[in-house]
Amino acid sequence: MSLCPECIKGVRHEGTPEGNIEFIGGVRCYVGTPSGEYNKEKAVLFLPDVFGIDLINAQLLVDDFARNGFKTIAIDYLNGDPVPEYALTSDKYDIRVWHANHGDEQTRPNIDKVIAALREQGVKDFGATGYCFGGRYSFDLAFENIIKVTVVSHPSLLEVPEDLEKYKKLSKAPLLINSCTVDRRFPKEFQAEADRIIGNGEQFTETYRREYFEGCTHGFAVRGDPSKPEAKAGKEGSFKATVLFFKKHL
Repeated sequence: MSLCPECIKGVRHEGTPEGNIEFIGGVRCYVGTPSGEYNKEKAVLFLPDVFGIDLINAQLLVDDFARNGFKTIAIDYLNGDPVPEYALTSDKYDIRVWHANHGDEQTRPNIDKVIAALREQGVKDFGATGYCFGGRYSFDLAFENIIKVTVVSHPSLLEVPEDLEKYKKLSKAPLLINSCTVDRRFPKEFQAEADRIIGNGEQFTETYRREYFEGCTHGFAVRGDPSKPEAKAGKEGSFKATVLFFKKHL
């Protein structure tokens, strides 16, 4: 399993974050909390791409989920060592060197610590939305039925068809995949396999959906260029699809 050049390409978005940095279970997190009444027994785990929780793009998405009624926690499972922001526009950053030091042994423990702490706070049901690198962890949490709802956007590090078959066999969580046209890590043949295996040959079922955003490139849901109509539509469309999926199943 590997990452691709598109995993570290994209555009920094503009805006003012409204959430807060909090330590949950001793782990640094960016937290978006709804301003009004919300169900405190539910929470969304935001599993970021390789740029982590401090990229403003991720923080603004967390804020948007909170505006839609979900307490949302972006977890620093990269241990304060994300890919630096300059890599968004550089061709010289070696993602392979970074990835070698950010395997499951280094990253998964922080996710588990946060989940344990949130459970102690009274959270019973979790949804997860994983982007690129984070898509791997959305699947892993679903395999263990730790989460009630799974969303992945342009996931990386999946073994296809093995992980799809494992998902169908083990997980009870409804699954939404936000897919796109140009994606070396989850190309059209993988998308078709997901429909075949999890959707039983269908792109949309009661518990499985695969949204497809024409003209978009891997990373679109977080790092897409809002000045380009197709990328803007993909980013906004994938967010809307995720919110609706959580509202239905979480």
